[in-house]
Amino acid sequence: MTYGSETFLLIIGLTRRLRVTQRAMVRAMLGVSLRDKIRNVIRRSTRITDIAQRVAKLKWQWAGHIVRRRDGRWGPKVLEWQPRTGKRSVGQPPTRWMDDIRRVAGSRWIQAAQNREIWNSPQKTY
Repeated sequence: MTYGSETFLLIIGLTRRLRVTQRAMVRAMLGVSLRDKIRNVIRRSTRITDIAQRVAKLKWQWAGHIVRRRDGRWGPKVLEWQPRTGKRSVGQPPTRWMDDIRRVAGSRWIQAAQNREIWNSPQKTY
C-alpha cells in the first residue's frame, strides 16, 4: 500500500481511504468480520502502525532525500520551479505536494533539509 506513497498528496479523503483499506486488510488477515463488532482490540493486538503516519514519514524522508540530491537530476529543480503566470482557476488554489511539508517545517524547509540531523529531528512530529 505504501509503494509510491512519497508522491501522494495527503488530503483528508486519501488518508481516510488508506485507513479504511488497512483496517479491511487486517480484518481479512485475522478472519474477523464487521458483523463480529470487534473494533479497538484489533489494532492493539496486532500492533500495526497507522498507515497515514507511515505514509507521512516516508514522504518526509523522500523530501529530505530529494533536496539533498546533487547529481544533476530533475528532482530538486522541480521543487524550485514556479509555473508561468496565466489565467487562474476560480476558487481556492489546489494543495500542492510541498504544502504538507511546509505546514510542518516552515517556509525555509529546503534549507533545513540540507542538514540530515536537523531534518530528522522533527520527523517524529510529522
